Amino acid sequence: MNILDLFKKPAKSSVQPEASQLGGQEKPVNGAKPFVEGLVSVKDIIAPSALEVDFDHVRIDGKYYRTCFVAGYPRFVGLNWLSGLINFDASQRVAMYIYPTDGKEILDDLRRKIAEMEAEISTDVQRGKVVNPSTQAKLEDALTLQADLVRGEERFFQFGLYVTVEATTKDELNRMTKNLEAALGSIMLVSKKATLQMEEGFITTLPLCDDKLAISRNMDTTSLATTFPFVSSDLSDDKGIMYGINEHNGSLVIFDRFSMQNYNSVVFASAGAGKSYMIKLEAMRSLMFGTEIIVIDPENEYEVLAEAVGGQYIAFGFGENSKINPFDLSLTVEEGENTLNDKVLTLHKMFKIMLGAMDPMEESVLDRAVMEAYKAKGITPDPETQTREPPLVEDLYKALIGMENERAQNLAARMEKYIKGSFAGIFNQKTTVNLQNKFVVFGIRNLEESLRPVAMHIVLDYIWTVVKKELKKRILIVDEAWYLMQFEDSASFLRGIVKRGRKYYLGVTTITQDVDDFLQTPYGKEIVTNSSIQILLKQHSAAIDLIGSTFYLSEGEKQLLLTADKGEGIFFAGQNHVAIKVIASEEEHKLITSNPEEVMKNKKEFEMKLETKLQETKSQPTNLQVPNNFQETSSKLQTEVKVETKPPALGNFVEPKEEPKKEVKLEEGKSVSFKPVVEIEEPESEVESDLKKRIAIMEEEERLKITEHSKKITKENEEKEKEEKR
Repeated sequence: MNILDLFKKPAKSSVQPEASQLGGQEKPVNGAKPFVEGLVSVKDIIAPSALEVDFDHVRIDGKYYRTCFVAGYPRFVGLNWLSGLINFDASQRVAMYIYPTDGKEILDDLRRKIAEMEAEISTDVQRGKVVNPSTQAKLEDALTLQADLVRGEERFFQFGLYVTVEATTKDELNRMTKNLEAALGSIMLVSKKATLQMEEGFITTLPLCDDKLAISRNMDTTSLATTFPFVSSDLSDDKGIMYGINEHNGSLVIFDRFSMQNYNSVVFASAGAGKSYMIKLEAMRSLMFGTEIIVIDPENEYEVLAEAVGGQYIAFGFGENSKINPFDLSLTVEEGENTLNDKVLTLHKMFKIMLGAMDPMEESVLDRAVMEAYKAKGITPDPETQTREPPLVEDLYKALIGMENERAQNLAARMEKYIKGSFAGIFNQKTTVNLQNKFVVFGIRNLEESLRPVAMHIVLDYIWTVVKKELKKRILIVDEAWYLMQFEDSASFLRGIVKRGRKYYLGVTTITQDVDDFLQTPYGKEIVTNSSIQILLKQHSAAIDLIGSTFYLSEGEKQLLLTADKGEGIFFAGQNHVAIKVIASEEEHKLITSNPEEVMKNKKEFEMKLETKLQETKSQPTNLQVPNNFQETSSKLQTEVKVETKPPALGNFVEPKEEPKKEVKLEEGKSVSFKPVVEIEEPESEVESDLKKRIAIMEEEERLKITEHSKKITKENEEKEKEEKR
């Protein structure tokens, strides 16, 4: 059958339509045609505009296709032995044809083959020849198969395996074919191109269940069962953290990122798809296994989580106390090493973000001014001088002003807004930050949009310096990484950290929702290729084609990403990938959710609990409990008790006032409290002192909670007022 036969129109019928079929009219005259014959059918719509069949490929609508068949198989196979083919890094169609065969015919053929091989071996022995080891192995396999078939433990099948690859150019098709043959060769499969049968091969791999090539090999039930590729969709490790549930089979996705060749990951998702939710969950669970977490947070989404786990939250802004001096050398200095030159190179990248593009002459002037600023503080390339107090951005500004050069004055004018203008006081301060916690969050929400790339670059430089100084298991989370990808220098700096982080036991998690801008830069593509874990959550239809071409997604996987719910997507780990659904416990969900409705609900619940505790504290009786021994004694007293004023034997004596004797009526079996005429300062009993301490502690705790709550409300109101003014 020709491939065009699939789209042929049905042949014209010689039967003429009856009059009733023509609306009651008579038969058409000669030359007239039925109306329906001119309409466009479904086959006309789906048929390709052009089709070319060559001896080694098929070209349809500008795409090249080539089909290969498997001609040789290994003698022994194991579980998931086709994973190399299933995980082949290219767009492909794999077709498997399985034909059950009659057991009686197979047993007859086996009996004949066994007799032939036994005769061959017997002849070689009689002639004194060495028995052919290949014949001996085949005989053993045939005898084993014969026994299994007779007992009914195995059935016999014919199995055909075909693969069709596609490419946009012929050179790319040749390259992909070589890679496919190499991948099949690595699992002991011998593949051949369906030369001069490309049309039949193309039809064979279409979902028509029509094997035009009919190239098969015999297989028993056990061997055939190992060819099913379902095992590759499992991603459960014996160590690591749980990321979610495998939507293919319901198993847990447990993985350790530090077991891969590098420890980096990238997360791509549209707004509201749950990317921050997933990474916060990963950070919290990794923290439980002793991994240090460092976060660059542009939207203050990690503040609640940091407070809950006892972390350190460092906020940057106009009114904040946290500052980082970009000129600081205190962390980089090591005994006998000159770190000044590395710091100067980093400063060049930062000032390109702050001041914009510079020509070579301006870069030279800036370099000279930076060195003069350090020199003014007594810091030179000599390592012994690099422990002194570093300069500030203001010192560089003064050095540029003092040069009396047109280019220097131009740079100083562009820098002035950071010294005296609207951005003053943010980057022109001494370093006050000190990382002393296992969970550290740098919040930059209070900064203007134009300042965020600069702040993220300074924070990244500071973190990278800390990471290089001491080797620890760390994860660095860079949220909204597209801020850094806007500038070539900051993108290059992030790319450098991603590529070099493995040497310092650092895994970098890059999160972004602006997929187009991120992947269209060469630095963005390098970050993706240097990340062993890639997580794709719900995508927008405008970005799905770019995502599909970058990660070689099938049409089904693209559709999955377009229709995914919140927290659903595809999890890539090395050569394997699965559909994943992120889940969290109720307690984890309360800490990591960023849904405004749920955040407000949790806030109200906390305020109600706080109010209830305050009311309980106020309603608690402050009277001290009378000791039991006193009650027992009082129950034995007479109905009338006379109290006389006598000086106490112990305690500090106070001059009593003249008062008459008092009589107190007591009911039998009840305690009494009375004020003696003599006022003394008696020492407190253990019960009384313990109760007083507890009450004091409770009052102090409630007072602190109320103070913190009022501060938080005041801060939120101030931020709202600032936003309204803007």
